[in-house]
Amino acid sequence: MPFSRDFCKQSYLLYPKIPIMNKNILLLGMLLCTGFFAAAQKDYRVVFDMTSKDSIDQQAVIRWLNEIVKAEPNAKMEVVMYGKGLGLAVKDKSFVSDEVVRLAANKNVAFRVCRVAMQNQGISESQLLPGVQTVPDGIYEIISKQRENWGYIKVKN
Repeated sequence: MPFSRDFCKQSYLLYPKIPIMNKNILLLGMLLCTGFFAAAQKDYRVVFDMTSKDSIDQQAVIRWLNEIVKAEPNAKMEVVMYGKGLGLAVKDKSFVSDEVVRLAANKNVAFRVCRVAMQNQGISESQLLPGVQTVPDGIYEIISKQRENWGYIKVKN
């Protein structure tokens, strides 16, 4: 017997117009949804698209990364910078350089800079903050993550 009589009576008191059988189906549906969302949280992967040189946007992505690390320590996150977004990862241009270096030390957080954008802006790898990595093409990196079912967030306040 999946549900006790007392449970059914309590359900009837809470939802008197829903027949007991429908209440059981409703409860089963709620349990399945809870299990689905719990499972979804275990595969937390998100790529952040950073193209802004704005200090507010730099602070925002760092805040989001910190909040996610705190809430879901096993979440995998990647910040991909191209265009004007390279400033986040370049020495003497980043408004949050200490935070980038600290977060880059976390095995689940990656900062990736587009080599095409670096070349266009005359930035060498030696100018990047410690822990920051490069990718051949920032846009292609984001597309690749999306194909692997990573979530996508455009960094813009």
